[in-house]
Parts: sequence; structure tokens; C-alpha cells
Amino acid sequence: MNLSQYIESLKNDPSFMSNVACWHEIPAREAKYMPFPSSLDPRIVQVMQRRGIRQLYSHQHQAVSAALAGEDIVVVTPTASGKTLCYNLPVLDAILRNPDARALYLFPTKALSADQAAELYELVNLLGEDIKCYTYDGDTAAPARAAIRQAGHVVVTNPDMLHSGILPHHTKWVKLFENLRYIVIDEIHAYRGVFGANLANVIRRLRRICAFYGSHPQFICCSATIKNPAELAATMIGAPVKLIDDNGAPAGRRHVVFYNPPVINKQLGIRKGMIGETSRIAQGFLKNGIQSIIFSRSRVTVEVLVRQLKDTVRDPLGNAGQVRGYRGGYLPTQRREIERQLRAGQINAVVSTNALELGIDIGQLDVCIICGYPGTIASTWQQAGRAGRRGGESLLILVGSSDPLDQYMMTHPDYFFGQSPESALVNPDNLFILLNHFKCAAYELPFEDGEAFGNIEGTQELLDYLVEQNFLMHVGNRYHWMAEEFPQAGISLRAAADQNFVIVDISNPKHKRVIGEMDRFTVPMLLHQYAIYLHEGQQYQVEELDFDDKKAYVRAVDVDYYTDADLSTSMKVLDVFDERPSGPLTRCRGEVLVSSIVKLFKKMKLDTRENLGWGPVQLPELEMQTTACWWTLPEEIEAFYGKDELQDAMVGLCHLMRAIAPLHLMCASSDIAVVYHVRDPFTQRPTLYFYDCVPGGIGLSDHVFESDLTMFREALSRLEECPCENGCPSCVGASVGSGAKKTLAGLLARILAEKQEEAER
Repeated sequence: MNLSQYIESLKNDPSFMSNVACWHEIPAREAKYMPFPSSLDPRIVQVMQRRGIRQLYSHQHQAVSAALAGEDIVVVTPTASGKTLCYNLPVLDAILRNPDARALYLFPTKALSADQAAELYELVNLLGEDIKCYTYDGDTAAPARAAIRQAGHVVVTNPDMLHSGILPHHTKWVKLFENLRYIVIDEIHAYRGVFGANLANVIRRLRRICAFYGSHPQFICCSATIKNPAELAATMIGAPVKLIDDNGAPAGRRHVVFYNPPVINKQLGIRKGMIGETSRIAQGFLKNGIQSIIFSRSRVTVEVLVRQLKDTVRDPLGNAGQVRGYRGGYLPTQRREIERQLRAGQINAVVSTNALELGIDIGQLDVCIICGYPGTIASTWQQAGRAGRRGGESLLILVGSSDPLDQYMMTHPDYFFGQSPESALVNPDNLFILLNHFKCAAYELPFEDGEAFGNIEGTQELLDYLVEQNFLMHVGNRYHWMAEEFPQAGISLRAAADQNFVIVDISNPKHKRVIGEMDRFTVPMLLHQYAIYLHEGQQYQVEELDFDDKKAYVRAVDVDYYTDADLSTSMKVLDVFDERPSGPLTRCRGEVLVSSIVKLFKKMKLDTRENLGWGPVQLPELEMQTTACWWTLPEEIEAFYGKDELQDAMVGLCHLMRAIAPLHLMCASSDIAVVYHVRDPFTQRPTLYFYDCVPGGIGLSDHVFESDLTMFREALSRLEECPCENGCPSCVGASVGSGAKKTLAGLLARILAEKQEEAER
């Protein structure tokens, strides 16, 4: 049965359609073609024609023409629209015209780097010219590195390697920096918040080194659909860009189905589990040989789905290679194998976290099933774009959970289809981040008196501050690095600890093997002793977790359950830096300790997800010191509202603060946290906390402390402008009571009125 026939069978299936909250069809789109630019090297045109490409899509033509004309550009089109040619063609043209020309490709992940490098190799081989393309990252063998530095026409790398492995050692890369013609930044929408701000400063350092060697490269940026691509790209590279978003790629008809599992407990509003429903739906496509990708939000859910789907297709020998999992923690060789098998059509179903959301070429898939709303409209469309990649008919099924946000999407599909994708925000001028990169830049090259760093003002003051702190020495008209340490080593671009644990299979004592890895923050939940660790559907019991050596020893088992742990997070105030009245509230800022600990794990049956029991977990707390600000509610406000009424309103305010703060701070929502304590241990009162999700803090909460009046005013404005009656994801979120919007509006009006009176006094 092909996809069209199966779609018709679903439409005629009452048991399926009775749970469909929305069936939306997006019509097919015809391709818009344009010829190859006349200025493009004819050898490239001949190679493209040999590959069967006789003309370009309109956006490809516009991008290549603009690049050949010397413009910085950002290309914004959906997944599988051929963005790769937008940068490969101008880069190859430049190298063919000048064999000394060089290009630098930046990708957010190693997987994407390897995938895009492979496509470039293919083009170069067809050209038959002596063009060297190399991937340079942490996996590159030491003997190959010297050859890459000298001979690489195209160097493919990631921001982390550029930051710590290339820029500090620029004297070894003279050939690259003297002749750098193009810098390509792909998947630019992935660089938001702290990660994006760090990359923007890495680009400032890169441009500074290029100028030192006499080169002034062009930038070609690519992005998935977001609200502000031109603004993001211009901020990232420090220069205006030309936006190219006239998508000329064809698209087949797409069906978007919102599937809401049936209710099994009307009183509590509990529905059938989304994992079981997702598995049942996916099995239908699997049995009919229709290729599908299933996205899930968690690693455990991925592995449970892989196990269930493998069980439906096992042959008499127990093989089930048609179904594969894909997530962070798999070894690179295993991930490359899965990608290759997907492209070759050897896999009928792949279950993934958002690791496959980026533009890795995984061939032609027909169906995308999303197990639970991904959290943003942009991510939903990005995941949906993984199906129908060659222009044929495709199907997206979003399976909802009992979560209030999922249920809002299910009952208000017009909200989803009517909203534009979210903005990606960065603030490269954040003082904490800026100072770190000033240190790196000074280490790489001395600063001259009067020299600017990017387009910021106040360079001189920051340099003088670093002199006072004994990082720099001012001699003559230059600022020289004088500290002993290597500054790049202490700066993580992604603000995450780089301390992965390896997972060692000891099932066969004579042949122990590493089967995966995991970041230290996830380890306590999934690799504690006696946990059942799932890997590609195979169950392993954790025999020992060695925190010191960062190793988990596991043994293959065959049981009918998996384990899931509860993470408990608490916060303790360490120091109060400042305390002021804020209308009727008390406003403070200071240092806090955020502690996370796993104390219990549950045993969950694989097929029914029944709770089979629990066990204790004995692991140390994971702690993060950071900065925060907080507001304490006085007795008169607490007494004025009912306990549940006040809690619903304050939870709604948390949601609003999480939505508004990134716009003011130019950060990602993952860079901050907002929590409400009904009875806080430190203040003994109802308290709202806002803290930086970065060790040590980067000044985000300090800024909110100073501008809380603006934030509260914006929150009230959002509430009043929202057309809903009782609250929705755009205002108070979907996880609060029906009266939260009215209560919160009254509370904010009262706070702002008293703050205004206070200001006038």
C-alpha cells in the first residue's frame, strides 16, 4: 500500500478519525526555476548538468548571483529546498578562478559537518579539479591536521573548534587566513541565546584575524524558517545582509493531522498515553512498508518506542534492522551508519529526539509522527520538513499528550496555523560574554590603541579594565596578553559542562566495549545503579556508575520493564547583593545555589507503562551557583486572594516572564528560569525567582532587577492585548486555572499603580 492509499484508509477508519482534532491539507507547490548565473564558471554548470540539474530554483539563483556579486547573504527556505548549493557553487567558483582561495564552513554539530562535507566531496570529484576539502574537528587525527592547515581549500568545522583550536593558533593557519574568501554559517537559527552571543563574538575575533592577514571574507548564512533571519544574521556577522527567502523549491501536498488520544478518565481529564498511541500509529506505516520518522522529546521515550516497533518486525532470528533509534549518546560511527541506511532506504522507521531536526540528509521519508508537541512552532515545522523531502505527498501526525499545552494545541489548531515561527535572539554585547572574548582576542593578537572590537563602543574602557585586573599589559600603543592561562580553555560557547560519561558494555568480560556516552546532567536520571538503560531497543542493567572515572558499566538483560527517575530541583539563597521596595513587593538580587538530585527511580512496564515499584538512588547532588533576582509578596496581597487563585496567577506570571524576558535580554528562553515558591524557605513568603541558567550568571537577572517595572508593564499589556477570555499559551500559558488571566491582570495593575505612586514620591 502506498502513502496515498494509506491516507485514504485512515480517513475511512472511524476509530482513527474519532480522535482527529484537525486534518489540515497544504496544497502542492510548483517549482520556480531560473537559469545558472552567466558569471558562474562553466565547468560547474557542466558538472551540475551531468548530475541532472539543468537549472536552479529561484532562491538558489538569487543566492548564487548575490554571492558572486560580493554581497553578504542569508538564505531562508524550508527543509530540503537545496540550500547547500547556495554556498557550494560560489565557493567552488572562487577556488576554480583562484586556486589560492579558501573557504571556512561552520556547522553547529559534527554530524551536520560530516554530512555536508560528503556532498561537497561528490561535487569536487565530478569536477576533477585539485580541490581539497577537509573536516577539522575533535575527531580529526593529529597527522592530518598539519596537511589541512596547509592545503585545505575548504575547511569544514564547528564553532567550538574555531574558538579553541583554530583562532588561538592562527599563525599555523596563515594560508587560510590570508586567502579566506567565503565564510559559510549553516543552520544559523540554532545559534540563539548564550550560544549565539558567544558565536557572534567568535566571528568578531575571526574578522579581526582576517583583517590582520589582509583578507575580508564574504558571509553566506542559511537558516530554517524563523521570524527574524536577517536581523539574526546581521547581528551574528556584524554587518548588513541581503535576505533571500523566495523559495523556489517544489513541495508535494502535505497532510497535517492533530491526533488527540481518547479520554480514559473524564473526571481527571486523563487520556490514553501518547507513547502507546504513537507506537500503534507508527506500526501501521511500518507494516505497510511506508518510511517514517518518529520524533520524541526524551531519550527514554525514543528507546521505548524503538523497542516496541522492533518487536513488531523481528524475523525468526530476532533481527529488526528496519527500525532504528537516533539520539544524542549514540557513538558517531553508529549515527553515521544510521544516516547512511536511511539515505539508502534500508530503514523503514527511525525514532529520534530533535537530533535529526537539523538538515542532515536522511533521504526520502513519507511520514513524520511527533510524539508530543515539541514546544515551539518553529521546531514543529522543522521536524515536519523531514518528511516529503523529495517533493512527494507527505503526512505529519502530531500526537498530543494530557499536558495542558498539548491539549490547547489540540483544541485550538487555528492558533498553531495562525502563528508565525518564533524569533531567534542574541545579545553579543552582554558584558560578561564580551569580556571573555576580549581576553581571547587579546591572546590571539595585541589590541592597538583606538582599535574597535566589532561594532561596539567602549573598547578602550574594557581594555583598561582588563589591565587593572592584570590580564593585559599596556606597552607603547598596544595591549598585550600577560596572564599565564590559556583563556579559550575556560570558556564554553554552549555554557554546558563538557564532562561526558562513557557507557561500557561488560556482558562479555573478555570483550568490553563502549556503546555510548551521556552528559553529566542526564547521568543521574538514566545511569544510576540498577537503572535499565535502553540503547537501540536493547536493555542493559547498570551494574556500576563510577563518578570519578566518568564511566557506567552495563550488562545486557531481557526484562519487560524500563526505569524512569524523578529529578528534584531546589534553590537556596547564598547572598543578597541588593534589596529595594518595588511597589508593594520587596525586590532583591543576589547569588543562589540551584541543586538537582535524583532520589528515587520507578520501574515501568514496557507495554502498559504500569508502575511496578520503585528503588532508591544514592548519588551526589549536582550544584550550580548563579545569580538571581526575586520578588516577595506582602501579607496584604496574599490575604486578598485565595491560595489557589494566587498560585494560578503567579504561575501565569512565570509564563509571561519567560516569554517577555528573552525579548528584552536578547537571549534564548533556555538561558533563564522563572519559578514561583508558594512558601519560600528563605523569605518565608510567596516568592517569584528569576535566575540565569549559566554557572556564575551572565548578568541577565541583574538587568531584570533594574528593569522590572518595564517587565511588569509589558506583562500587563500582553494580557490586555490577548483576545482570549480565560488565558492561553500566548498570555498565561495553558497550565493554570480558568480565572488566572483576570486575577493576574488585577495583581499587575495593583503592583504598577503602587510603583508609580512610589516613583512620584
